[in-house]
Amino acid sequence: MSENTLRHARAVTALLFGPPSNRRFAVRYWDGSLEGPPGPAPFTLVIRSAGSLRRMLAPPNELAIIEAFLSGDVDIDGDIESAVWLGDGINARLRSRGALASLARHVLALPRTDPPSDVRELRAEHTVEKVGSPHEPTRDRAAIRYHYDVGNDFYALWLDRRMVYSCAYFERGADPEAELEDAQFAKLDMVCRKLQLQPGDRLLDVGCGWGALVLHAAANYGVTALGITLSNAQADLARRRVQEAGLSDRCRIEIRDYRSLENEEPFDKISSIGMVEHVGVENLPVYFSALHAALKPGGLLLNHGIVSITEERPRGRWDWLERRLWKRDAFMDQYVFPDGRLGPLSAVVAAAERSGFETRDVHSLREHYTLTLRAWVARLERRRADAIGFADERVYRTWRLYMAGSAYGFSSGRLNVVQTLLSKPEPDGTTHLPLRRQT
Repeated sequence: MSENTLRHARAVTALLFGPPSNRRFAVRYWDGSLEGPPGPAPFTLVIRSAGSLRRMLAPPNELAIIEAFLSGDVDIDGDIESAVWLGDGINARLRSRGALASLARHVLALPRTDPPSDVRELRAEHTVEKVGSPHEPTRDRAAIRYHYDVGNDFYALWLDRRMVYSCAYFERGADPEAELEDAQFAKLDMVCRKLQLQPGDRLLDVGCGWGALVLHAAANYGVTALGITLSNAQADLARRRVQEAGLSDRCRIEIRDYRSLENEEPFDKISSIGMVEHVGVENLPVYFSALHAALKPGGLLLNHGIVSITEERPRGRWDWLERRLWKRDAFMDQYVFPDGRLGPLSAVVAAAERSGFETRDVHSLREHYTLTLRAWVARLERRRADAIGFADERVYRTWRLYMAGSAYGFSSGRLNVVQTLLSKPEPDGTTHLPLRRQT
């Protein structure tokens, strides 16, 4: 590769990230040369070839940049969470017409002849099956399976031993990876206590995952529980775990949509942990109406889900165009959570209350999810070879980036995760809740 090609590549990185001495990270080029700050760098951006830069920036949008990472065209050595802001940094610099023109001149001078990445060719194999419209039952089932049927062995590499795939509840947080087991137990128990579970209660767990909450509630609180999921892989393992725990007489796991509960006797309590994100903002009234109908008068629903902090904030006149051109959130929809869109907490509460629920308690766990995700990323990175063996390199890179990006979203205040305790009062207004907050 000619020295002239390397010169154009260095000009591209300077336009995108500023001069090397001003950067907080290092850049390593395909010839082994390194540019970096005077002191230690939290991560190194690795550019595998000159053609990698061209593919990453043509077209210049968030999805192309991320796909360059997924394909291995570029890589991150070191703390990947520290690198997540790179996309926003590139976006900010490209808003200048002068910078965009200069960048185009150098990018177009880079070669086309490098072996191309295969991620764009593979894209069609890794999208949710186009059955029905978004959030219709058949489409929801396809979307859930896309995300969760990656394989139980893959998830078991980096989750806690109970396989709880939602925000943990930390006591200290100094070493989240070491604390993860206790923190997930604490979260499960907090949910049970908020729901005031009592022996003999009938509990419905919507989106039960691999059965952790159902098992915990039955074993420790004496309830009879039904867990529902749309994932075959989750249901198979959850049923096996129920049987191994000797709780088959009190726990059922079924593949069922939350809209198909009409044949069940009303439940005393309902939990929905990390499931509402899949519902869709426009479908929240349907979701809460279905759960309200499935709950006895005097019953409680604990809804635990991620919300967008920035969704309701004022936007500029051309923000919609910028989001469209930049393809913001396309990565999550394309590769991680098909059809998912996070709304604000206000939309969740409004939909719940329009359905007949009363909001009794709202508990933000934002910092706890940052710690949870950092623990998951560290565990996944440590088991990289096993993860690639169970899935493949692209899946490993997808999950590493998505979880690190989510950690950044929570730590920077863009995302929140909230437990909302909702009551379905008796006809006379009785809620059966204690006078004092206990959790």
